[in-house]
Amino acid sequence: MPVRASTPRPASPPLTERQEARRRRILRASAQLAARGGFDAVQMREVAESSQVALGTLYRYFPSKVHLLVATMQDQLERLHGTLRKNPPAGESAAERVAETLMRAFGALQRDPHLADAMVRALTFADRSVSPEVDQVSRQTTAIILDAMGLEEPTAEQLSAVRVIEHTWLSALITWLSGRASLAQAKADIGTACRLIDLTVPPEAPLEAHE
Repeated sequence: MPVRASTPRPASPPLTERQEARRRRILRASAQLAARGGFDAVQMREVAESSQVALGTLYRYFPSKVHLLVATMQDQLERLHGTLRKNPPAGESAAERVAETLMRAFGALQRDPHLADAMVRALTFADRSVSPEVDQVSRQTTAIILDAMGLEEPTAEQLSAVRVIEHTWLSALITWLSGRASLAQAKADIGTACRLIDLTVPPEAPLEAHE
């Protein structure tokens, strides 16, 4: 069920170590319930019981199931990012590395289709009140792509290409989850979008001969 529109929440103070541990338990419980039965299986009362927190405490962390599942997606992407840093893509060009990275992300979600569907549905349901969580997902995805590109200070043109790639990746994921596209079609679309990167990377200048 979509969340009701409301004003954006003010920035929260940093969590204490105990609060962060509690948040991790909540996100883990959310992912486990979603993996078993998808979006409908994630009920806030069950999440509270599974993570051993009071229901009121859960709502202070996440005002709705949509907030919770979008945050779960950010957490899953953060875990994936850690794995990718340990085993980075091996493509020769930036476009090849990004395509490989996003297909590995696709593969990770493919292994848990119920969880993937729940998180993507939450993203599509998200309204303005979920902006902080949605922004975290976008920032995490951007960081994954920039790491694959090997860029620390991208240009405005490169960031624009990254946004197009993010949109294509999410769209490919949605169409695959809904059965409207094959995995091969999703891979082809992601690869096509990733070629935008090569258009934003200036060719290397030829080396001058030394006398």
